Amino acid sequence: MTGGIGERSRRAASGAEAGPSGRRDPADVDSSDRAPADEDRADRAPATVGAALCAGAARLAASARWQRGDLDAADAKGDARALLAGLLGVEPRDLPARARAPLGQADAGRFMALVAGRCQGAPVSRLLGQRGFWTLDLAVGPATLDPRPDSETLVEAALAALPDRAAPLRVLDLGTGTGCLLLALLSERPAASGWGIDLAADAVAVARANARSHGLAARAHFAQGDFRRPDLGPPDDPAWDLAARFDVVLTNPPYIPSGDIAGLAPEVSAHDPRLALDGGDDGLAAYRALALTLPAVLADAGWAFIELGDGQAEAVAACMAAAGMHVIGTRPDLGARQRCLLLRAPRAR
Repeated sequence: MTGGIGERSRRAASGAEAGPSGRRDPADVDSSDRAPADEDRADRAPATVGAALCAGAARLAASARWQRGDLDAADAKGDARALLAGLLGVEPRDLPARARAPLGQADAGRFMALVAGRCQGAPVSRLLGQRGFWTLDLAVGPATLDPRPDSETLVEAALAALPDRAAPLRVLDLGTGTGCLLLALLSERPAASGWGIDLAADAVAVARANARSHGLAARAHFAQGDFRRPDLGPPDDPAWDLAARFDVVLTNPPYIPSGDIAGLAPEVSAHDPRLALDGGDDGLAAYRALALTLPAVLADAGWAFIELGDGQAEAVAACMAAAGMHVIGTRPDLGARQRCLLLRAPRAR
């Protein structure tokens, strides 16, 4: 799949992407576009793209999660589109023009296997092994959090606060996961460079691969480290400068209270790494650690952009202020939730 999805992707949590307005939904093709009825039978692979979409959406809609009302018919159609488009290496918006195109048995079988996985609660991104974030398509893995559109709020806030495209910013992404925050910012600021730090070695490997795939490896460096320590571990990379200070820090820390994780949607609780979710008893443990780390890593005029969980803005702002950080304000996501806390370094004027 290509990454040309506009400055702010805002894809649904499932990974589905709506087609352009005025075009027919490929899962809603009428009888003239559908393959013969026997091609939709469960014991025979759908023979066309349109028939496969109909069969996949129908199977999703009939599954237990949809029958319980956890997800609606639009989710079933959107997920079927995203899965088939990902399998075929095209954008979901390109599928209507392919509705009558033949679909080989092997691809049809793979598609229905992906649908079966989605019926069991696996996210679309996990099934396809990638997720769109900002203007980038990024690989995901078992050790990485699934990047979500809400996190793009941090990128927006950083770009608004630091509008000079030519500024040679030094950027630090704490708990980098896929590298989504660092890579998105570097893609918009060509003179910037930075580091992504993660406790999980497997996440570091995924982030490095993502940097290579988007031509950013010369400016984006990744290492294993621990943001709960002011010295960050220190990172296990000989290129790391122990005296390094950064103009920008981005972080999406774990902020779900431990007792709430089991009640999350299975797409999250069963597939995102607990290390990236668990914020301790009150959900604020990582923020308390960051309050000690940020003053140690920020340059004198540095900025920090921190993702917030629902209802956490006031408590996190108080924690940061007590550590000497200057609280600038918050920025909402598209759902009007205060998603990003903006901070300046203690020495900033």
